[in-house]
Amino acid sequence: MSDLRFAIYDLRFCRTARRFGCGIVFAALFFATGIGHAAATNDWFTQGVALNRAGQFPEAAAAFAQSEKIQPAAGTLVNLGITEWQRGRAGAAILAWEQARWIDPFDARAEADLRFARAVAQVEEPPLKWFETASTWLPPNAWFWLAGASLWLAVGALVLPGIFRRRKAGWQQTLAALAFGLFLFCLTANFGVVSRTQIGLVLTKNAPLLLTPTREGEVIATLTAGEPARQVRTRGDYVFIRTLGGSGWIEQSQFRLVCPK
Repeated sequence: MSDLRFAIYDLRFCRTARRFGCGIVFAALFFATGIGHAAATNDWFTQGVALNRAGQFPEAAAAFAQSEKIQPAAGTLVNLGITEWQRGRAGAAILAWEQARWIDPFDARAEADLRFARAVAQVEEPPLKWFETASTWLPPNAWFWLAGASLWLAVGALVLPGIFRRRKAGWQQTLAALAFGLFLFCLTANFGVVSRTQIGLVLTKNAPLLLTPTREGEVIATLTAGEPARQVRTRGDYVFIRTLGGSGWIEQSQFRLVCPK
């Protein structure tokens, strides 16, 4: 537990007023709403910090969860994970840190906490395919914008010389080829992002993996909190998942996808 030092992340909020009709009145109302929204989020986060320091971990986790629900942020999720770990919920802690890395793949604190927690809980990282691994190099939205920018760059390098009635230079053709190659790679990474949305984690200890989606179903295996799995389909209150040890049904309350909703 000493390796998980409690970190406080500053939350930054930006609200931009828009013009409607007369402009000033509506912009002022929008700005005031934005300030209230940010203030509410800060209040929940500050409350979570205070409750954690007071040792009231369930209440602190609820406050951080509410703050994250209003305004998702990697720092909030890191602190939520720490609080969940301190109250003995390894599955929920690992989930929060994975969600923090989903938002910000460069968050070193979330990565360090995940390594520590998985070593203690003795669970593996989610097995990723090569295009899924590539998709973790940048935030999910970055791949979408990069794909669009590289495509327009390639089209511009090929089309603009003709529009201006100029001969294509060698560097323009090279630039177009590189930009198109980057575009194809971004498409692959975007596919990896979509594929990773089906990865989730077991939340509870000794969760039964069932042969059928019923309470009376035969138990195939017992899963560990924090164990990764891929969701295949759902039926009622059960989810069919594939784990490293096999496939079966698990109650939805005992499993959650990493991708933040």
